[in-house]
Amino acid sequence: MGLEMRELNSLLELFPKRTLAREGGPLYRQLADILRRPIAEGALAVGEELPKEASIADHFGVSLITVRHALRDLEGSGLIRKRSAKPAVVAARETEAGPVWHMSNFTDIAAFARDASLQLVSYRREMSPVPQHFFGARKGEAGYCLRSVLFAGDEKKAYISTYFPADIGERLSRRDFTDVLIFDTVQRKFGLRLAVAHLTVRAEIADKPTAEALDVEAGTALLTVEMLYQSADGRNVELSIARHPADRFSITYDAPNDRG
Repeated sequence: MGLEMRELNSLLELFPKRTLAREGGPLYRQLADILRRPIAEGALAVGEELPKEASIADHFGVSLITVRHALRDLEGSGLIRKRSAKPAVVAARETEAGPVWHMSNFTDIAAFARDASLQLVSYRREMSPVPQHFFGARKGEAGYCLRSVLFAGDEKKAYISTYFPADIGERLSRRDFTDVLIFDTVQRKFGLRLAVAHLTVRAEIADKPTAEALDVEAGTALLTVEMLYQSADGRNVELSIARHPADRFSITYDAPNDRG
């Protein structure tokens, strides 16, 4: 069932036309939410084509890049299947995969935490090799660590361990962590502007404390995202290690062709 079965204008009417503004968050996320609704409600059947990318861009007054980013979001969730030189088609009405995270900038990091909440577990000094490795602490010196659980509704998205250098950690307390974006808390409290986040993704197995925090069995596969935040002068300011159940989470990255 394609556009020959449904006129373009009537197809576009399934997607309420409205102005997308950056104040409402990343444009591609707003657009993805709009495109997702008629799929979830069954107005677009499995196997039916979406409008062409150019038609969607014109309908909402956004760039083709924004449209393609939104469609990648839906494809990563298993709702659509993109095709070369043809409109995408609906692949499923419901999302089978876990949350999909596109990581290109701080805005994407913030978007992933949208509508999420943070439950604090502890904030204290702990013995760990992290302070020595990342913050230049003396061997055997305890470091400041915040442990928390990120929720999406009632579902636990991640168990997060966040480490700070001593001069920052000693000036923080549990009362400071009111924002789900911990790096924003650090920026506000210390008047810093973090310049970059270095991300490392790896596979792990849940140990007993992590399994208990996430309500999964010990030995469950995890997708762990390590984010090292640096200030403009290259100083390591925060290390956040988020451990996600692998079956509830996936991550994507855009790799431009830089080979000429």
